[in-house]
Parts: sequence; C-alpha cells; structure tokens
Amino acid sequence: MSPGAIARLLGHDALTLCLATPRGHLELVWSDDAADQLGPKLDDLQYTLGEGPTLDAARTGRTITEPDLTRTPADRWPQFLPAAATTPARAVVAIPLRLGVVPAGALTVYRIRPGPPTARQQQATERFARAALTLILRISPARLLTGEHGTGLALHRAEVHQAAGVLAVQLRLPLDQALLRLRAHAYTHDRALLDVARDILTHRLHLNNGTA
Repeated sequence: MSPGAIARLLGHDALTLCLATPRGHLELVWSDDAADQLGPKLDDLQYTLGEGPTLDAARTGRTITEPDLTRTPADRWPQFLPAAATTPARAVVAIPLRLGVVPAGALTVYRIRPGPPTARQQQATERFARAALTLILRISPARLLTGEHGTGLALHRAEVHQAAGVLAVQLRLPLDQALLRLRAHAYTHDRALLDVARDILTHRLHLNNGTA
C-alpha cells in the first residue's frame, strides 16, 4: 500500500516518514514517489529552510499539531509558513519517533482542509508511526540506501547528498558546508533542492566559492 493510500486510510491527504541520521539530520525515507507531491514537497521545504513541524517534532520529542497553517503565528516558522501557503496543505500533525529516549525521526501527515484530527484519527496515526518504526528497524542501513528491500523505503534525498559530495570536492569544502551551500542556492533562487542537485550532477549548474 502506498504512503498516500495509508494517509487517506488514516484520514489525511499526505504522509512522510523521516529518520534521524547520526549527525542529527532528518532523511525522508518514505513518501509518495514524485518530488512535486504534497508530502515530499513540504518535507523538502523544511529541509531547505531548516524549520518546520517535522524538524520540531523530531528535535523536541513532542507531537506538533497545527490545525490551520494559515492561523499559525508567523514567528513560529517565519520562512516555512509562507512557503507552505503556496501548497494545498492547511493542517499538519508531526509525530516524533523515538527509540527509548533517543530521537529516531518523525512521521508527518498533512491535510488539505483545516481542522484538527479526530481522537480516533490521532490514535490510529500514532499506532501506525510506532509500527512503521518497528518495520524500519529490521532494514539494514545499506539496504535502505539502495532501496533493495521490497518495502518501498529509500533515501529520498540521495541525489542531494551525491551533489553535496561533488561540491565538496570541487570547492574544497567540508561535506556539511557543501550541503549548506546547496541548500542556500536552492533557497535564494526559489528552486526545489532536488532540482538543484540534479543540475549539479548533470553539470548543468556550476557553483563557486562566491555563489550563494
């Protein structure tokens, strides 16, 4: 069953599942395939901007519920909220994933109509989040990276990290700084992060040390 189908079964319109890396980054590992779908698009926005409900849930270990993104205080996510307003999403619930006391990621669901989930929808979504984490723990990191495990899970931003590696070599930067350069370029040029990464990998885009 696809992430979109499960989201609808739970009473939502889109679903993403992110895992925390040892460096503290969140990696999208399960969502609808196309980057322009609602879930991946909103996750990529948060990854590019460095703020949003998924990141907050994973960092704080608390469920983040925003029943109407158009009424969320602007200073909560000053960059994410205007960007999210350009999408159909109007409500979001981000549920932290934890291994004991260790943050493991977040499962985030979106709705195109404002309003909080019902108690039954919330409980079902939380149960699914726990079950999904249990499934993921059975997959080795190497198989998760390649997607060769038959679950539909794969690193959504694999090309982003490949492009960051190319930049790190070209600009003689640490990998983390190269990734920041990539995100900054996507943000300042109002482009999808994956599109920028693909342009670098196909040599259609060349950044230098003076390029944002």
